[in-house]
Amino acid sequence: MSPRPGDRRAVRREATRAEIVSAAWVLVREKGLAGLSLRELGARVGMRAQSLYSYFDSKDAIYDAMFRQGVEEQLAWMAAGPNADDDAADPIGSITAHLQRFFRFCTADPVRYQLLFQRTIPGFEPSAESYALAVEVLEQLHHRLRALGISDPAASDLFTAVATGLVSQQISNDPGGDRWERLIGRAVHMLVTELAPHLLAPEGRRQRRSSR
Repeated sequence: MSPRPGDRRAVRREATRAEIVSAAWVLVREKGLAGLSLRELGARVGMRAQSLYSYFDSKDAIYDAMFRQGVEEQLAWMAAGPNADDDAADPIGSITAHLQRFFRFCTADPVRYQLLFQRTIPGFEPSAESYALAVEVLEQLHHRLRALGISDPAASDLFTAVATGLVSQQISNDPGGDRWERLIGRAVHMLVTELAPHLLAPEGRRQRRSSR
């Protein structure tokens, strides 16, 4: 059965919105996040800048659609990494692999990283619907840490601070390299030593006690 006219219009509308968002990503990767010009964006999708308002209420609404898409990509990327079984079999290795996966997701697209994790657009706040997806990412980290016996309420803040710190240093000071990626294993050991010494091998715990 052929789709009804209303359905066809909705499909075309969503396809046009997706085309606009895709073109916006291309533009900000060329010009930076603050360089998103509605006039240029409209030209790239074959319409006037004013016509974009038929699909998005404002420039911030376009940023919001990009933010939501970025978080959805992050959820899919992280879901393909280590799972709960990996955590149970090799907690330290799994945490390290998880952090490395996050690191590579971020450094693969510095502009996307800026939009998702840094306040680089004055006045922009993601919508409640889009931000709920970002909260879901954080809740997954909470759950993962609790399953490993890490109950410190500040644990996820420490993990995210260390992870994004490594990412920011890599992007700023060694783009395309691996200087800070090579520190991930040591960073995980540092965090686990502080937050979950029970996960360390006996010799690791002895070294921690002797260093005090």
